[in-house]
Amino acid sequence: MKVLSIDGGGIRGLIPALVLAEIERRTGRPTAELFDLIAGTSTGGILACGLTRPGPDGAPLHSAEELAELYRTEGPRIFDRSLRKKLTSAGGLIDERYDDDALNSVLATYLGDARLKDAVTDVFVTAYDFQDRFAFFFRSSRARTDDTYDFAMAEAARATAAAPTYFEPVEVTDAAGARTYPLIDGGVYAINPAMCAYAEVVGSSADISVIAALGTGAQTKPYAFDDVKGWGLLEWAKPVLDMVFDGVADTVDFEATTLSRGRYRRFQAELRYASDALDDASQANLRRLEGDAERLIAEQSEAIEALCEEVAG
Repeated sequence: MKVLSIDGGGIRGLIPALVLAEIERRTGRPTAELFDLIAGTSTGGILACGLTRPGPDGAPLHSAEELAELYRTEGPRIFDRSLRKKLTSAGGLIDERYDDDALNSVLATYLGDARLKDAVTDVFVTAYDFQDRFAFFFRSSRARTDDTYDFAMAEAARATAAAPTYFEPVEVTDAAGARTYPLIDGGVYAINPAMCAYAEVVGSSADISVIAALGTGAQTKPYAFDDVKGWGLLEWAKPVLDMVFDGVADTVDFEATTLSRGRYRRFQAELRYASDALDDASQANLRRLEGDAERLIAEQSEAIEALCEEVAG
């Protein structure tokens, strides 16, 4: 099996979208036809659903370039804080930073009424049930045979994008009406879902030929020891999340590289110019994200070409 894994990272999802657009350009085929399983967390989960939504003819409805355009045109609307929201959330301290109206509208437009069972290739999307405290997986492979595992793609995408402090959590109910789950972003445990995808495939006794893992940009901000040693709860609140995300992503890289025995391909841009913020959707930062993506594609052109040969063969 050929597996694609896409990290979480908010507006930085523009980077993997552009890498996939380059892969589609080189192969002349849609992403969903190149891979047997597409796993995603948060913004990567939105991409996974968007890439596998069927059109009227049963083929993938959206190209990667169309989804990249989603970030360019809809990102500023999704990550727009009204004055009312700034005041009622106290700058994000006592409520989520953003209303979800724009996000919900975009997901409805791009995903429509498609369901997981309709995905043109298998998808695996992460979320977290904060009531019963367990990792929750949206899995199209199970949705096709059991309604208790089937959900609307738009609901799955909204749940995986429910990043704490950014958007409200959501409740989703399976197609059978058997259970309702209160969910937040799966990035709290799987910012890079490659190992989740690996376990999904190995658990089905299938063989993996390649795992392509696309990052949303490596964070590079350093913290000085003399500053950090005196931090308390307030100072640690935001940096600790960034460090947890970095640590989890790096750990998954180590695990996947070791266990896959040469079949793991990681494409991660260094954020030299773009902000590492999940929500900086300014036109200037969108251009910088595109620049970092273009540099990644140029610097890893040979590796991308090798991947194209592997997945298109």
